[in-house]
Amino acid sequence: MITDINLYLTPTYFLDSDHAGVIDYAKRHSSPEASAKENVVRLYNAVRDDFTYNPYKLDLRSEGLKASDILSRDYGHCVSKASLLAACARVIGVPSRLAFFNVKNHIATEKIESFLKTNVLVFHGCTELWLEGRWVKATPAFNTALCRKLNVETLDFDGENDSVFQQYDRTGKVFMDYVHEYGSFHELPYDLMIGQLRKHYRSILSDEMLAKAGMVLDLNLLAHAE
Repeated sequence: MITDINLYLTPTYFLDSDHAGVIDYAKRHSSPEASAKENVVRLYNAVRDDFTYNPYKLDLRSEGLKASDILSRDYGHCVSKASLLAACARVIGVPSRLAFFNVKNHIATEKIESFLKTNVLVFHGCTELWLEGRWVKATPAFNTALCRKLNVETLDFDGENDSVFQQYDRTGKVFMDYVHEYGSFHELPYDLMIGQLRKHYRSILSDEMLAKAGMVLDLNLLAHAE
């Protein structure tokens, strides 16, 4: 049960649903004549495919993780895309929050594993939406073009059933496993996220590296620098 619905409708620092760009984006991909569920599905599809999933460029500055910030570029990672969807949902009056997990990636991981020294993706984010009296998970991370490249089905969302990472690819091989759940949050838990990233990715998120990069990391550039 929700104790205070307004908590999940109110703009926050990271889920800045009062930002003009977020409001415009939400209104362009929704309709006053459509139901809340129909509008959320439209927003999900837009956020999923308007921004290419890119886990190699990470802006870990607090201002770089605001929902509105992704609107200035054509790519994002799971947290930024989930945050934009959550903020847009609040614009159209649908309560939203964020949920975070650690997931184990089994496919197409050689490149990112070489950077991270692990196949566990830490603090993967998804959006939770309050629809028809219950929370439903939506994960707009992997855009359709990338899914085709990785030989997995595009992750759709119908507004009724949880939409989380694909467990198998089209050949039946394991694609993703969820290995840890952090819980749900009405606002992006910035300090917790940074702490967990630094704990699991010490090789690239040391104090020296973060200071040198100004909290903005391009893993491709780091690889060439080694």
